[in-house]
This record gives sequence, structure tokens and C-alpha cells, in this order.
Amino acid sequence: MSRVAKNPVEIPKGVEFSQSGSKVTLKGSKGSLSLVLNSEIELSHENNELTVKRRSRSQFAGAMSGTTRALLANMVEGVAKGFEKKLELVGVGYRAAAQGNKLNLTLGFSHPVVYELPPGITVETPSQTEIIIRGADKQVVGQVAAEIRRYRPPEPYKGKGVRYSDEHVVIKEAKKK
Repeated sequence: MSRVAKNPVEIPKGVEFSQSGSKVTLKGSKGSLSLVLNSEIELSHENNELTVKRRSRSQFAGAMSGTTRALLANMVEGVAKGFEKKLELVGVGYRAAAQGNKLNLTLGFSHPVVYELPPGITVETPSQTEIIIRGADKQVVGQVAAEIRRYRPPEPYKGKGVRYSDEHVVIKEAKKK
């Protein structure tokens, strides 16, 4: 059995759990998330703990049990506390401004880039060169951050571009004459 799936997922106070058939729904202060379970997975709910078990001894069922447990743990943390990613803009004239459900980016192109935010995601710009992305779904928060970074990834010679706040960009040495 998967070693990840052996650990139960604790449901904190303020998070509601409901299951109808193979659909699991968690509701908390940061939002609501749902997951459709694979037919190889069995879920039991006792004493505010979720336990994932596999129905067969196949390798696929073992892999899915660990994956499902990790997804459920991320859902519980997301609806209780939420997730956030921080981006930095490095470069002269690079700016970001949040306006409603849109993010306006000035990244050195001849036109401004307008990024439409998916539902459930909020963006904050404490300064013109910082972007904080928040949401309940870990996968969506990471995907939004990756899509914004893709507009202008950090280049290796001057380090200009959009980078994660904890990302280290290795600067290459310029060509010698």
C-alpha cells in the first residue's frame, strides 16, 4: 500500500465534509472544493478524519490511493487556510496593477498585457513589482502563477522578467571580446 495513503487526513473545525456517491465536497471559510473519486478508491470518514483505502491490490489502485490522499489533504488546507504564490517583476518599467478580476501587466512589450483571472482566485499588488496570488485550490493558484510568469520568464543575462519570489536565477557571464 502507498505510504502516503496510510496517514489519515484530519478535518479541522470550520470545514464541512460531504460525500454523495463518488463525489467528495469540502466547504470552509475560503471556499468550496469537490473531487470525484476513482472507482479503485474507498473513503471512510470517522472522528473528523478521512482514511483512504484501495479496493484491489493492483499497482494502479496503490498509486491512486496516495494521490487521492494528497489531493484531499490539499483540499482541506485550501478551504481552511488557502494557498498563495508570490511573483516579482524585475526590470526597468515592469509594472503590475490589479483591477477587479483582471491583472494589467506592463512587461516591455509594445502593448499592455491583460490577464483575466479565473473564478476563485484573487490577486493583490502591494507594490508595482510584486504580485500575490491567493485561492483555495492549490493547482489553480500554481497554474495562474505559471501563466503570468510565461509572459516574460527571467532571462539568463540580466535576470529581467517575471519570477517567483523564492526563485534563484543564475546569471550567465557576458560574451568576452
